[in-house]
Amino acid sequence: MQHNPLSTSASNNKALTDSFGRSFGYLRLSVTDQCNFRCLYCLPDGSSCVAKTDLSLQEIKQLVTTFAELGTSKVRITGGEPSLRKDLTSIISTVKAIPGIQTVALSTNGYRLQKDVRHWREAGLDQLTVSVDSLDEATFALVTGQDKLPQIMAGLELADSLGFDSIKLNTVLLKQHNAAALADFQALVRQKNWTLRFIELMQTQTGSAFFRQQHLSAQALEQQLQQQGWTVLTKTATAGPAREYQHPDYQGRLGFITPYQQDFCDSCNRLRVSSTGLLFLCLFAEQHQNLRPWLNQPTELLKGWLQQQVQQKKASHFLHQQNPGATRNFAMIGG
Repeated sequence: MQHNPLSTSASNNKALTDSFGRSFGYLRLSVTDQCNFRCLYCLPDGSSCVAKTDLSLQEIKQLVTTFAELGTSKVRITGGEPSLRKDLTSIISTVKAIPGIQTVALSTNGYRLQKDVRHWREAGLDQLTVSVDSLDEATFALVTGQDKLPQIMAGLELADSLGFDSIKLNTVLLKQHNAAALADFQALVRQKNWTLRFIELMQTQTGSAFFRQQHLSAQALEQQLQQQGWTVLTKTATAGPAREYQHPDYQGRLGFITPYQQDFCDSCNRLRVSSTGLLFLCLFAEQHQNLRPWLNQPTELLKGWLQQQVQQKKASHFLHQQNPGATRNFAMIGG
């Protein structure tokens, strides 16, 4: 690696803040880009088998420790499908033990929930997010390529008994598959203290045709909720981009993630690192920077490098110009 002199002032413990005044206390860390589902909007042909080396447990520890020293308090472990890592439980416990990390979250397709969620909770997992694109078994199988909805829902029931800080379900809005399913999802959160978020489909390099066929604005659904007396909740400092709603007759909440909304990026508070150590300043950036070589350098150099990189973050993504950047699919970084 070429020598890159960094000033002492650039290497202090100042929180990561970009040139637009946004602070980044939330790290989304992918631990693999492999997935065992074949979701129509992500990997309809399944995962590729390109040989590569994912970040090791020791590299993850060093990486998250550095981010924590720069003010990161929340880490979300993502994939691909993170439960394909045989050491996922060790990753959770290692990240949770790092000073400064207050919250460890996991995003999963739920395939191994029944087998492993108790171990994850015991290892220190605080928050759980599971992808559930339909509550109809046939539609779920069509969208994901896996006929596993009953097992996933049973895993969620088990998770519900384990005292997680929050359980969330993510549903990608698809015009032909779940556009009319609002009532089904409302019935679920009437009885369960879970949060279900509808995510507008986002364009990727390999999914342009599918995007044109299936993209559905969440605006009409959100207006329906407002007319039914749902009220929006105030976000916490490390919350993601969702607008979440509550209703006195429902135990759970419903939310919306709408990346095509004009001010979507104004409150950005998260950075992403891929399973091979690429820093994603934005999910839809044109280029990504390799931080892995810096893991062999003194921590202060990595801190300074991260602070310099964050200054290059743009004000917004360019999805409005039909430009998904270098993101081929969401398995490469976990959305």
